[in-house]
Amino acid sequence: MPPNQRDFHVLSSHIEDEDSSTRRYRCAVLGCGMMGQEHVSYMAGYADRVSIDFLCDPHTDSLDKCVKVLREFSSTVKTPMLLQDEEELWQFAHSIDLLVIATPNYHHAGQLLRWANNDMTILVEKPAAISTAQIEALNVHMNARVWVAMEYRFMPAIRQLLELRDMVGDIQMVTIRENRFPFLHKIGAWNRDPQKTGDTLVEKCCHFFDLMRLITGQEVDLDKIRTMAQRGINYEHETLTTDPIIDAAYVMMKFRKGSEQRVAAMGCLELCMYADGSRHQEEIVVTGTKGRLEAYLPENKVYAFVRPNQDQWKDRSVPPPRNVVQPTIFDCNKMMDDQIIPSHGGYHYGSTAVEWYRLLNAMDSYKVTGEWEPAVSLTDGIRAVEIGLTATAEIVNDL
Repeated sequence: MPPNQRDFHVLSSHIEDEDSSTRRYRCAVLGCGMMGQEHVSYMAGYADRVSIDFLCDPHTDSLDKCVKVLREFSSTVKTPMLLQDEEELWQFAHSIDLLVIATPNYHHAGQLLRWANNDMTILVEKPAAISTAQIEALNVHMNARVWVAMEYRFMPAIRQLLELRDMVGDIQMVTIRENRFPFLHKIGAWNRDPQKTGDTLVEKCCHFFDLMRLITGQEVDLDKIRTMAQRGINYEHETLTTDPIIDAAYVMMKFRKGSEQRVAAMGCLELCMYADGSRHQEEIVVTGTKGRLEAYLPENKVYAFVRPNQDQWKDRSVPPPRNVVQPTIFDCNKMMDDQIIPSHGGYHYGSTAVEWYRLLNAMDSYKVTGEWEPAVSLTDGIRAVEIGLTATAEIVNDL
């Protein structure tokens, strides 16, 4: 047991002293690795609304780093109880209002199934599941108060793109490209094992499939997904005990046509996990009948183009005049400055700050209305995983 674990009676006494109408949300973090630490760094900014009472992780080093992060972002916050076993945390389930699940992917579904029966809100890191069997089990708990951590939805440039969707008319094409550095090393190399991640198109790309659903407002036709991929380009120098993970892919898809649409929208994902020197790590391009939007990260800008009308481009035997196809540029680097949200850079361009702001507001609203309205529901999380699983199944025999 970590040396700075506190006696639970002291913790219980502290909680009971707070007025029930103004009591802070009692929080526990299950999994204190990189993402657990990211969440703690933002929770620390809400010391008047959130009490971080428990940190749970089997690795002492991860617990120590999490406490260090907590101290870095809030020097006045009390020391949480430190636990190294989920069974120990389970004993205090009745004392938890909000559980953050940031464990390795293969634990998410099982932990959701276990903890969802308690009267608490659960923020679970993506992916919510890594297999069809896990999805089927989770469908039983659709009514639980779950928020799936899809941070990409809240990145400044992507939020700006979403606000501008209407200007492009009927969305016909969505292209997302991520060209980046390889997966970072995790404890036990679990993120190198397809059986523990669902493979890369689930583990990494569920973010992007979620964005495609959000941008179009439509569901993907799973029968019309086509995939090409490569495995193991990055990992020739590593000793792997399993098949290497996917580290490059093209995934193409069609969306289900809405009743008012003439043509179904199309989507394409390009992933490369050995493109360390890319100028843009993420590119999101949305093309519609009236225009086009391009979002670039980490540049954090959105370029909006409107197609020229007949008066602007009269002679169609030559390309349109340059002055009528100039973009409107939205610089999103200072979007966070205009909002009263505890924020810092973090791993996702400050998007986790927005996620926590909205999550806590949703919890406040639930206390008043009894209606749970997450920005990212368990259904959203499951749909993104289904796309990733289908895309992976499409190429499994070709690799």
